[in-house]
Amino acid sequence: MDLLSHYNIKPGFNITRASHVVLGVKDLDLSRRFYVDMLGMVMTAEEGDTIYLRGLEEACHHSIVLKHAPQSSCLRVGMRVQTEDDLDPLKSHFDKAGLPAAWVDVPHQGRTLHATDPVGTQLEFCASMETRPRLVLAFNQFHGASPMRLDHVQIFCPQVVEALQFYLGMGFRLSEYIVSDGTETPRMVFLHRKGNPHDIVFARSPGPRLHHVALTCPESFHLLNVCDMAASCGFGNSVEYGPGRHFGPGYARFVYLRDPDGHRVEFFNSHYQTLDIEDAPIRFTDSDLVAGPNVWGVNRAESWFAEATPFA
Repeated sequence: MDLLSHYNIKPGFNITRASHVVLGVKDLDLSRRFYVDMLGMVMTAEEGDTIYLRGLEEACHHSIVLKHAPQSSCLRVGMRVQTEDDLDPLKSHFDKAGLPAAWVDVPHQGRTLHATDPVGTQLEFCASMETRPRLVLAFNQFHGASPMRLDHVQIFCPQVVEALQFYLGMGFRLSEYIVSDGTETPRMVFLHRKGNPHDIVFARSPGPRLHHVALTCPESFHLLNVCDMAASCGFGNSVEYGPGRHFGPGYARFVYLRDPDGHRVEFFNSHYQTLDIEDAPIRFTDSDLVAGPNVWGVNRAESWFAEATPFA
């Protein structure tokens, strides 16, 4: 199949990157212990029933927002656009597709658009946020995984091809994809805007559900250190998969953890660039991912394949 038939290099608006996620959590104090005391995220602010977090190299006000809620859920996946002028044509794009899109007021952000993609992902777009000093050189504040920045999110949904077509139409590029043996229909697609392999990933599974949010860390040491921190802080069972290396899409060294509400967080420290227009998508089959001399490490937990966070 022609995977790139819907690619629109100049859609009339400029989405620049995955920016933030908004998560519903049942216990803010427990979540603060997990994300700040153990993982090492920076708490920008705590306001009422909401905690705003960011990574050490992030100047923007937040990349993970935790809101107190009766049920664990993902409220929004946030994307940035280049300027305020990109928001009106972006809303028109959703309107023309017959998809929900509405203006909302969101604290610490400029004008913000809430929208829903064709597979049900709850999205949030803005062009600007309040800023705070970067702490990338504040080495005395590095602990746990020493999170640097939010890199990407992965979504479970049944309609992977439909998601691919829609995001290509919004200017996203396909970096990598996985097909089952004997078919050319993708069951997993990796899409980007900022020039590395991923900003948003779609994998075939019941949904829409948030599979994980991924953050970068400086060194492989931090992947091990966060596991030690988890054990010492009483979150040892949160380590779900890894440390290891993806011998497939992204090629990253990684570890996955589950927060107290079951939200999955990935940390990784290596990526590659895919900036140039002639960079072709890399195809993987299921067999590529489970065979070969380079594969090592423990098998993925069944929960990693099946469990994810529902959208609110």
